[in-house]
Amino acid sequence: MPISTPVQIELSEEERAQLESWARRRSSAQALAQRCRVVLLASQGLSNTEIGQRLGVHRNTARAWRGRFVAERLDGLVDEPRPGRPRTVSDAKVEEVIAKTLETTPRDATHWSTRSMAAEAGLTQSAVHRIWRAFGLQPHRQEAWKLSKDPLFVAKVRDVVGLYLDPPERAVVLCVDEKSQIQALDRTAPILPIAARDPRLQALGYLKPRRRAGHHDRQGDRVTARPSPPGRVQEVPQTLDREVPSQLDVHLILDNASTHKTPTIKRWLLAHPRFVLHFTPTSSSWLNLVERWLGELTNKKIKRGTHRSVRHLNTDIRAWNETWNENPRPYVWTKTADQILDSISRYCNRINASRH
Repeated sequence: MPISTPVQIELSEEERAQLESWARRRSSAQALAQRCRVVLLASQGLSNTEIGQRLGVHRNTARAWRGRFVAERLDGLVDEPRPGRPRTVSDAKVEEVIAKTLETTPRDATHWSTRSMAAEAGLTQSAVHRIWRAFGLQPHRQEAWKLSKDPLFVAKVRDVVGLYLDPPERAVVLCVDEKSQIQALDRTAPILPIAARDPRLQALGYLKPRRRAGHHDRQGDRVTARPSPPGRVQEVPQTLDREVPSQLDVHLILDNASTHKTPTIKRWLLAHPRFVLHFTPTSSSWLNLVERWLGELTNKKIKRGTHRSVRHLNTDIRAWNETWNENPRPYVWTKTADQILDSISRYCNRINASRH
C-alpha cells in the first residue's frame, strides 16, 4: 500500500503573521499555540512524522491539523463553540438594566437593589447581579467627597508637598493639628466581651459627656500629644519653641482654623521669626500627615473606649502616645504635587462626564 504524501501548505503573509502571533502569545490557549506550530512547520515542508518528533505529538495529530488548516484555513484551528444552554437575557435587556441603574431610581428608595431591579426589569436577582458585576456597577455603595474651593489651592498643595519631599536645610518640619471634640464618655451599660461567633457588644447610649480638646504635633516618627482645654492653642508654639533646638527653623503645617490666626498667635510669631506657618487648603485635611495618626488614635483607642472622667481620657491618650513612641512608624509622603493635581483633574473630568 503506497504511503500518502502530506498535503503541501503555502501561507500568505497575513496567515503566517497570525499563526506566529498565536504561537508566541502567552494568553493564547496552549492547544491553539500547538496547532499553529504544526501548520508553521508543515509550511516549511516537514512531514507529519518530523513535526510529531519536533513537537512531541503523534504524527496523526500533526496530520489532522494539517488537513483542518487546508480545509478551513485559520478558522479551522479555533475550537468550535461548545454546546450549552442558550442565552436567556438579550443584549437589549442588558442595556435596559444598565440604563435604569445609571439614570433612574426606584419610587420608594434612593438606589436600586438586585431585588428591586429584578422586579422592574422582569429578571431574576442572579441575572441582575451578573450584569452589574460584568459592568462594575455598585449602586449600593456611596462615598463622601469634597472638593476644596480655596482660590490658592494649587499654590498651597505645592507648598506643603514641597516641604514633605524636599524640606529646607537646618530646619524641622512639623505637622500640627487639634483633635477637638474628644469627649470623656461613659456608657450606660458595660461592654460585653467577645464570644465565639459573636462580635463585641457595646451600649449605644452614653452618660452626660465631659468635653476635652487636645493638640498634637508630629516630629519625624515621634508624636507629641498634649491634652488641653479649648482655646489654649497658643501653648503649642510655645512648647515647640522650648523643645526644638534654637539653631533650627521650624516649619509648621496646619489647617486654616481661625484659632491659628488670632492676634495673640500673630504677635507671638512676629517675636519668633524662626517659626513659619504653612496652611493646607480649605477642606484638604488629607494633606496634613498628622491626620493619619489622629485617625489611628480615634479608631484604636477612643472610638470603642469608655472613659468615666477627663483624667481617665487624658491618661489613655498619653499612654497611647507613649506606646507609639516606643516603636514609631513613619508615614512617608510619596506623591508629587503634579501627581496630586493630575489625579484631582482626572477625577473632576470623570464625575463631570458621568453627569452628562
